[in-house]
Amino acid sequence: MRWSASSNRVCRQAGGAVIESPVLKTGYNRAGLLLLLVGVLICVLVVAASLGAVSISIKVATKMLLSRIPIVSSLVGSRDWSLTLETIFFKIRLPRLILAVLVGTSLALAGVIFQALFKNPMADPCIIGVSSGAALGATLAIIFKIGSGLIGLSTVPIMAFLGALITVIIVYQLARVGPVVPITALLLSGIAVGSFISAITSLIMVLGGEDLHSVVFWLMGGLGARNWSHVKMTLPFILPGLLFIPLFARDLNLILLGEEKAQQLGIEVEGFKKRMLALGSLITAAGVSVSGLIGFIGLMVPHIVRLITGPDHRILLPCSALVGSIFLIVADTLARLLLAPMEIPVGIVTALFGAPFFIFLLRRGKSLV
Repeated sequence: MRWSASSNRVCRQAGGAVIESPVLKTGYNRAGLLLLLVGVLICVLVVAASLGAVSISIKVATKMLLSRIPIVSSLVGSRDWSLTLETIFFKIRLPRLILAVLVGTSLALAGVIFQALFKNPMADPCIIGVSSGAALGATLAIIFKIGSGLIGLSTVPIMAFLGALITVIIVYQLARVGPVVPITALLLSGIAVGSFISAITSLIMVLGGEDLHSVVFWLMGGLGARNWSHVKMTLPFILPGLLFIPLFARDLNLILLGEEKAQQLGIEVEGFKKRMLALGSLITAAGVSVSGLIGFIGLMVPHIVRLITGPDHRILLPCSALVGSIFLIVADTLARLLLAPMEIPVGIVTALFGAPFFIFLLRRGKSLV
């Protein structure tokens, strides 16, 4: 599998790299695409907030949302909704939707980063063992009923977050050769450590007895019963990623040319890899810790966006973040509604979309050989 050279043209200019898209030729088109995606995200968010066991009209949902935004709140007019609707909207649905935005954004951005670093379109945020570490942490918390939690949270997301970070540190130390971290060694270490930790998780699950159902449900991923405490927990870790990762878009473009070429063009490659690994791992760990294992977003969304924008990270990063958010909101809404009142784990819904796309990539790869 390799990047498509026929559809994407790589041009080098003085001191940098410009990667052009066959679809988006001008800055106006890129700005228009970003504005379009922001508009779609707002529309999807309002529609998703209005759907559920208790129906809320889109007009009322829009007015309730605007009523809490400074400056525009004065334009809402009469607040003709009941206290019950307000409670459902602000305490149940909105935190869940905000969490879907944060998790979808974090997984999509991490997917872009890892695919660029590994130069492998099949890489995803969990390739260096983040998901395995999170799964082990959550499993330990559920099976052994560890602690009572902090800031209104159970220990499950906290243990999952710690498990993910500890795993990444172990993988990094195993792959490191002096001051250098070879990408191939990092990839293989991630696969090996991830497999080992998955085996431990499976063993604990076998011995888990009556708590096995809770572990399996967490592993399938979902945003049910999440609240503002989960948003408060993830935001401090995901927000820096959202702010700083786009600043490295040009460097990610250069790294696509190869480490040696990027070094010649002024990138301190090892330091750059460390920063990207830290940011990518941190936002992935924060997202997975509150959502469980949600597959294919980190793998699929960057590919879909790349088909439209090309591989230029200046537009690929923000568009992937927006599409990841939209995709997870839609998937979570389907998970809530398809078999209501029963809720499908959202990881199943994303996999139902992701698996066919994965097969498409494999078929496309064969056609390029």
